[in-house]
Amino acid sequence: MDAELNPGKTPRMTSTHSAFLGPKLLARGALRDVITAAKAHVDADEPVLFFEEGSGKQIELDLRGPLEVALEREAPDTAGRVGRPKLGVVPREVTLLPRHWSWLEEQPNGASAALRRIVEEAMKREPAKQRAQRSREAIGRVMTAVAGDRPRFEDAMRALYQGDAGGVREHVARWPKDLRHYVDVRLDELEA
Repeated sequence: MDAELNPGKTPRMTSTHSAFLGPKLLARGALRDVITAAKAHVDADEPVLFFEEGSGKQIELDLRGPLEVALEREAPDTAGRVGRPKLGVVPREVTLLPRHWSWLEEQPNGASAALRRIVEEAMKREPAKQRAQRSREAIGRVMTAVAGDRPRFEDAMRALYQGDAGGVREHVARWPKDLRHYVDVRLDELEA
């Protein structure tokens, strides 16, 4: 593994990211650090896969040009900037009943702030079982993309969704070291 890194920024940047070159884990951590570690491989036209680990979804990054330009485009450094920080807010349409809109309009700081507050509170109350299921699905997405052709992959996936971390570890024991280590770390996080 070229780098073991820590999580960083918003919106993509608040979660941990990872980059794989085949079964080799190039980097895991803050998006800026992952981009920095993987940029030379991308420039060499090597097939690097990037993932947002919270969802397990593969993400596309535009890493054309010098590293500094790619970082500013995909993971801007906001430290030391004056003014209101970018929160990574994404506009979307929401359909509500008129009484819901009326209630939201009466809330301090506006409807958007009230909706964000409601969602944050709901996320905090999310049962551990649901969080664990979401984490298993995220791990499964990365495993499918990076290791779907590996021996005992299907057995490992069955064990993952059954909540059998020991079974997963047993089935991936002969996978390449980086891939095995990645799965092991994610399982440890899931069990924590």
